Amino acid sequence: MSDIEKVKQLRKSTGAGFKDCNSALKESNGDLDKAAEILRVKGIAKASKKMSRSATEGVVVTSGNEKKMSLIEVNCETDFVAKNDDFIQFVKELSELNNHHSSNIEELKKSMMKNNKTVDENLVALIAKIGEKITIGRVKTLADENSRNFAYQHSVIKDNVSKLIVIVSLSTNEKSDKIDLFGKQLSMHIAASNPIALNADQIDQGIINKEVKLIDEELKNSGKPDEIAKKISLGKINKFKEENSLMTQDWVMEPKMKVNDVINSLEIPNLSIKNFIRLKIGE
Repeated sequence: MSDIEKVKQLRKSTGAGFKDCNSALKESNGDLDKAAEILRVKGIAKASKKMSRSATEGVVVTSGNEKKMSLIEVNCETDFVAKNDDFIQFVKELSELNNHHSSNIEELKKSMMKNNKTVDENLVALIAKIGEKITIGRVKTLADENSRNFAYQHSVIKDNVSKLIVIVSLSTNEKSDKIDLFGKQLSMHIAASNPIALNADQIDQGIINKEVKLIDEELKNSGKPDEIAKKISLGKINKFKEENSLMTQDWVMEPKMKVNDVINSLEIPNLSIKNFIRLKIGE
């Protein structure tokens, strides 16, 4: 990859200017990941999450019901192919099979499709016909007889095929307009707010460590005394945990309330969020 191409890619992933990207690449000896971290430490990068995003196109597809629901990501090279009728037909049938096999990827690839050929065989045939690389990406299933699943689709391409899909599982068997509305709104909230985990103690320690390192690097360049820097660092990491944990995020429908406050305000006995999945193409 040429220096100009690296600058273009870094600009796209961070939103920083040409000169800043060029400078960061020189400082990192051409390493894109290191350059992105340099930009973020300096306060130039728009968001650290973009460093982990993929440039691939494709779709996310959902199948199932309120007791068992699955998501599957299928990647391709261009958005044009992601809207191709043959591609859409394949991913829709694939999604149903994925739900049947509870997101067991090995079983899924060997399973038979309607034309009496395996998923793998159909995938090879579709690649040959369309002329692009197509791969099965992330898969996930939520299933619990004592819970209810709710889904939200964003940037819908057709039916159950979208660019972003959220499934949230609520521990409740209550059926009411109130719980249906909350399930829908919570799914929309997750789509918009992109929480890392349900609670702060469930955030991967590796993510925390990386954030602490970035904060410490930022404060090191600020010239503040060590004791003050430590207090600021602790405050920043606590804020990071709060903003990235679903239960403590500001509710998108009413930012003065936290998600946990909304659950309590519903006054539905034993209602809780059991789990959630958020899949978006390019993240």
